[in-house]
Amino acid sequence: MATTRTANAHWEGPLMGGQGTVSLDSSKVGSFEVNWPSRAEEPDGRTSPEELIAAAHSTCYSMALSHGLAGAGTPPEKVDTKAEVTFQPGEGITGVHLTVRASVPGLSAADFEKAAQNAKENCPVSKALAGTKITLDAALA
Repeated sequence: MATTRTANAHWEGPLMGGQGTVSLDSSKVGSFEVNWPSRAEEPDGRTSPEELIAAAHSTCYSMALSHGLAGAGTPPEKVDTKAEVTFQPGEGITGVHLTVRASVPGLSAADFEKAAQNAKENCPVSKALAGTKITLDAALA
């Protein structure tokens, strides 16, 4: 059964001097401020589309890796993933770098690397970002 999640953005003013909010409506977790400096310079307490993509990608990747490892008979004790989404003004999103560290009893480093690469290729967010270069640094903790 398919699910749909909803977020809404509200923006006022021009790109450089304007500001807005994004609300996570499905979960009702909250509403967050956005503006151009938070995207192209320092966050200063606000979020950006790239940070929201990083949150989605790190979560999705961790879930995909955990699922793949468990399906292969080696469930992880823990998976920690950081996603770094790079934004270049005038160019757009230029890449995503995933760093994952996991504790997986009884799994060799080579088998973990294979599972980590498979999760990178097949997590739904990676697939949605197929036009973006995605790199991976994976190691057992």
